[in-house]
Parts: sequence; C-alpha cells; structure tokens
Amino acid sequence: MAKRTLDSFFKPSTPKRPKIETETEPTDANADAKPPSQHPSYPIPIPQLPSHVEVSLEHGTPFKQGQEINNQPHLDLVHFQPYIPRATANEFFKFLRRELPFYRVRYTARRGNVSTEINTPRWTTVFGIDETSVFENGRAVDARTGSPVPPTKYQCTPRPIPACLEILRKQVEAHAGVEKGYNFCLVNYYAGGDDSISFHSDDEIFLGSRPNIASLSLGGERDFLMKHKPAPVTGSADAKPGAMAAVGRQIKMSLGSGDMVIMRGDTQSNWLHSIPKRKGNTAGRINITFRRAVVPAGTNNYYHYNVGSGGMYKWDDISREMVERK
Repeated sequence: MAKRTLDSFFKPSTPKRPKIETETEPTDANADAKPPSQHPSYPIPIPQLPSHVEVSLEHGTPFKQGQEINNQPHLDLVHFQPYIPRATANEFFKFLRRELPFYRVRYTARRGNVSTEINTPRWTTVFGIDETSVFENGRAVDARTGSPVPPTKYQCTPRPIPACLEILRKQVEAHAGVEKGYNFCLVNYYAGGDDSISFHSDDEIFLGSRPNIASLSLGGERDFLMKHKPAPVTGSADAKPGAMAAVGRQIKMSLGSGDMVIMRGDTQSNWLHSIPKRKGNTAGRINITFRRAVVPAGTNNYYHYNVGSGGMYKWDDISREMVERK
C-alpha cells in the first residue's frame, strides 16, 4: 500500500471540470411557429410543412433537369427523374399522407340506360377553384368584379390550396412553362398494388384546349402507362365504316419518389394514361397533379369525384391505414 506524505493532506484537491451543458438544436416541431392552414371548407386544420422540407422544395427543385419526350405522334412530355430530391420526397409523402383529409368516393356512372355504382379504387382529395373565381382573404370572389361568389354558382364548397401544397404549386408552375398559373391541386393516395386508375385522358372541355398538367409522384414506385388513342382507318378500301387502328407504341415509365411528368400540348387530346394494379407487396404512393380549370363545370366535377358526399378519412400511424373520422 502506497504511503501518503503529510503534505498531500493539505494540498488542495484538483477541482472537477464543470459539466458543459450543450444546447440541442431545435427541431422543426418547436422551431416552426407557423399556424396551420385553416378554412371553413376544411374538415380539419392542415399543418404547414417542416421548415427544412420547405427550404428543400424552394431551393432544391428541380433536382435534375427535365428530359423532353416527343418521339411519337402528338406526344409532348417533360420527365424529371427526380424533380424533388428523394429524401425530401419521401418525407413530403409521409407528411401529406398523415396530415391531409382523404376520401373514398362512391358515385353512379350511367352508360345509356345502365347505371353502375363505382367505388373509386384509391383515396382522393382536391383543392382549388376555376379561373372565374379567386380566393381573397379566404372568401371566394368573382375574378372579374371582386364580388362575393353567390352560393348558387357551385354545387360544392371549393377549398383554397393549403400552404403545404401552395409552396409546391409555385415551384412546379415556374418550371412547367404554363401561360396561366395552375388553380387546382388533385391528390391521390394509392395504399397498395390494388389501388389504381384505368386508362383515361384529361381532355375535358373545362380544362380548355391543349392543357398543361403536371403529375408528381411521392412514396412507392409505380408503373405509369401511356397509349395513343385509336385513330380512324383511312386510305383502305377494305376498312369498315368507323374502323379504328392503333397508333404508335405504348409507353411504360417507372415513377419513383420525387419524379414528375408534365403532359402538355396535344398529349391529352390524343393519349391515354393509367396507373395499373401491381402484384406483390407494393408501398403506398401519393400522386399530386396540378392543372387549370377555366369554367365552373371543372370545379363541380373535381369536387364531385374527389370529395363526394361520404365520410372523411385520415391516416392512422398505429393501424397503418386510413381511418374514418366522425
């Protein structure tokens, strides 16, 4: 055992180093004090984006320049792979799935004398109003006169685009080459491989001629198919009246998180597009489309088929599915 000298008892002990308290960097949860987007037409308040996601959208897009695709008749696309950085796109996907109100719309389709009940095979929601009206301080007013929109003008209650989607709308609009800005935002959530949308074209009269539509993918990868509309057979003596023939080749794109396709020019008038069903364990995917409706019929159509009259659903993190909110 080592002996201690007498001096050691009277020598002042070495002071302990004080504990240095390090202040943790604030997270978005306590750093962002922005209030949520609220409106009488919203069933719930819609939070604003975390600041780092907002910064990434404003300063990180387009992450890669778009590639033009116009190598087939009437085809005019711009494909971004990706438009939003993958990490930001994945976080944006989780945010929107968690915070937006969604609907599983049921409606009746009439073909001649036959009526069919349709259960939309995906979750939908929509925001916006056609160009005859605008939102000013939360009120829908006539775009020309500024007078309040009469309650009889629409068969629905239009909703302004919330801040979390308005940021994206402005960015996409700046890179899409549109003459007039987008005034509608449609959001589809595909929960798995059984959720889909059949071949169709966005060529309704209420979109005007040669519409420019931007389609952004978030979350799981899905196939995006396009095919030219059949064209009348001409120049053949053997062709039956009204005979149609295929034009061009079918297009298949695998759209990943953050990818965007802009469809413009004569595309909608001549091409169909779809998201087919997919076998196996397919991750959830959100699709956001921006477009411009020019007359009230567009507003009525979009709310009828994307909100409807049924219940509102919201994502539940515990059950990992959409749950109806009473």
